[in-house]
Amino acid sequence: MQIRSLAYLVTICVAGASSAQDQPLSVIDWVKRNPDQPAMTSTLLPNRFEPPVTPGALVPPVTVKPLGEQTRRIIGLVPAAVTGLPETLWTGSTPKSLVDQLKDMPSLRLPAAQALLYTVLLTETEGPGTDAAGDDLMTLARVDTLMRFGAHDPALALLEQAGITRDARHFASYMNVALLSGQEDTACAILQSQSHLAPSLAHASFCAARQGDWPTAALYFDTGHSLGAITGPEADALERFLHPESFEDSAPLERPSEITPLLFRLHEAIGEPMPTGVLPLAYAVADLRDLAGWKSQLEAAERLSVTGALPANRLLGLYTARQPAASGGIWDRVAAVQRFETALRTRSDAAISKSLPPAWKAMQSVGLDLIFADLFTASLARYALADSAAEVSRQMHLLSANYNDLAHDETVPTLQRAILNGKTTDIRTRTPIQAALIDGFDIKNARQDLTMMARNGRMGEAILRALVLLDDGASGDPVALRQALSTLRSFGLEDTIRRAALQVLLLERFG
Repeated sequence: MQIRSLAYLVTICVAGASSAQDQPLSVIDWVKRNPDQPAMTSTLLPNRFEPPVTPGALVPPVTVKPLGEQTRRIIGLVPAAVTGLPETLWTGSTPKSLVDQLKDMPSLRLPAAQALLYTVLLTETEGPGTDAAGDDLMTLARVDTLMRFGAHDPALALLEQAGITRDARHFASYMNVALLSGQEDTACAILQSQSHLAPSLAHASFCAARQGDWPTAALYFDTGHSLGAITGPEADALERFLHPESFEDSAPLERPSEITPLLFRLHEAIGEPMPTGVLPLAYAVADLRDLAGWKSQLEAAERLSVTGALPANRLLGLYTARQPAASGGIWDRVAAVQRFETALRTRSDAAISKSLPPAWKAMQSVGLDLIFADLFTASLARYALADSAAEVSRQMHLLSANYNDLAHDETVPTLQRAILNGKTTDIRTRTPIQAALIDGFDIKNARQDLTMMARNGRMGEAILRALVLLDDGASGDPVALRQALSTLRSFGLEDTIRRAALQVLLLERFG
């Protein structure tokens, strides 16, 4: 509150009087901007030629609404009719419990679990609680979770739908997305006209400088620094950004122990960029820009693809952008994928059979096998592959979105075919994990506390808890695996549990 008050004071000193565009609209202006609204006729003024009579003696219905009450909003990017989840996903839960749960959500190991998490976060839903404050808390929690996994584009779309200038909290969240994705100039332009939204005086100073208003930037910085509102690594980096000539011969700044989007962007601006490989996943998006070298772009794209935050085609585009100039590590993966794609273009069964297994193995080594399967399964269906390439092609098909094509293929092993069909009775298993997969298709094994939670209007909360349980199961806990699959099946999430079961069976990191 102190920082915001300071921001108001400095803004008044610098900006002067507000512009005319902030004045309330006249009735004429309102009609011009709302041409589809009905004209103001007899509903406001009596018709002098109409006799003063009423058509009946019944009292018309009166709508009563408390002053200041806000209309609940539906926020999301995908209609509930498409995802199959209800719009009331969160309504029975308290905002705090959901915010805490999303904050503690681990990085999910199973791609099917991560995909369901995105579906839950992006479905058009009402917020929790009973008022608009709950809606806002949940929207910001959804945005923060998406950003944590590197999914900046849907996070930005959610914020734009909710209103990035709705209040200071929404704008602060938008500013973080903008700083990490290279859109800070757009955010700063908004801040220039609505300075009361500034997350801090440091942000206000940075944006003033980005807009070319260096005196105002210096005023914000000096005021904030004098009053203790801008301190520590942020103050050091911002001072060098504002006065680079004073630090030409100075040693580079020490790496800060805690990083923020503003501090990350300031270090880049003063010529001391931080490598994103050691930073949280949200910062990897910054390396997708053309400012970064090809290797940095590739490494960032791989990290983001593992969580499903980057489209598969964009990763492929980076893999094939140019010829690798070195060997080892990521360059070997690039070379393997390029050789395989070249073989596909030749349409040679022999060339594809030779290049597919090495490419598959290279992608498995970094958890990108599912991405590879989604990219190339359809293309491989046209060719008669030999030996190990045929087995790889079948595994890719089972892991792809079109896995159900093989539901009646007799060459598919019995256990896998039972999962594909969802008919798991009388299936023999050899390990506790296989037994858990089979038992997971029986909804009698569902967690009763989670199914009760879903019945009481807390479906979203129950799904989040089941996803954490599923992650424990993927780590090797058969009981958790059985309960998670059974619970999710009781919610009608059939595609999720079948894909999750296949991934546990087929992906090497779970074998």
